[in-house]
Amino acid sequence: MGQLVCQGALLQCSFGAAPSSLNVLPANRVMTSMPIANIMDNKPMVNIMPFGMCSSLANPQVASATAAALGALTPMPCVPVTAAPWAPGAPTVLVANMPALNNTSKCMCSWGGVIQVTMPGQFTIQVP
Repeated sequence: MGQLVCQGALLQCSFGAAPSSLNVLPANRVMTSMPIANIMDNKPMVNIMPFGMCSSLANPQVASATAAALGALTPMPCVPVTAAPWAPGAPTVLVANMPALNNTSKCMCSWGGVIQVTMPGQFTIQVP
């Protein structure tokens, strides 16, 4: 099942130059020490913040800048475009009546990037 993801989890896009963090609004009404995310926490610029510079040629800004540079790949500022929810989530754990987001889930950007969780935002500490 993987670990559940909460506020402050680190994300990475396959076309992004830098990591980003997940923002989970308290609208899910599941409050632990950090708000727990569900698969619908996929809104760009609300839940998923930019990943620095984007290098996907499917991104019109990158394609235009690359064409202007005579074909030399020219990354442009990232603005995530995520239309579909995270998949697959944790179907046996519901957060606000939706499957919880776990660290094995992925979210697709419309520019072709695959967004994944690199650090779920919570840790299990084992005492010897």
